[in-house]
Amino acid sequence: MQIRRVSFDHPDAMKLNDQVQAEYAVRYGDDGDATPMAAADFDPPNGIYLIAYDEDGTPVASGGWRAQDDNGEGNVDGDAELKRMYVIDGMRGRGLARRILAALEEDARAAGRIRMVLETGTKQPEAIALYTSSGYEPCAKFGYYRFHDASRCFAKGL
Repeated sequence: MQIRRVSFDHPDAMKLNDQVQAEYAVRYGDDGDATPMAAADFDPPNGIYLIAYDEDGTPVASGGWRAQDDNGEGNVDGDAELKRMYVIDGMRGRGLARRILAALEEDARAAGRIRMVLETGTKQPEAIALYTSSGYEPCAKFGYYRFHDASRCFAKGL
């Protein structure tokens, strides 16, 4: 596996984003994650977007973080928000998400962020298991889905 930094609007990032959105739509019975995001949100030093490629150069996993500060949606100064963590179906269970997560945490720490936060949902038990086993703990809800019952938010000090 090779993990590369790309822009959020890179064709491979868009392809994986479309796939994760389709999965969210199936799991939650809606149109996917409606959280507003822009490609510039993931531009260093205020964020990063990573894609893991297999030996054939096929994009198989992704994830990014973007800087968040006190914004009236529950974020606090110094937050790095984890977004679009995704591994394609045939590559799950190989530790790719954990490798991307570690790289994102390291990058956010180097950028001076003090806390990694994420929002996921009750219909994503695999995600919740990954994050809790990686040291994330439940935190006050934040972001676009903070008022939804199925929303679960987690944080980890960097």
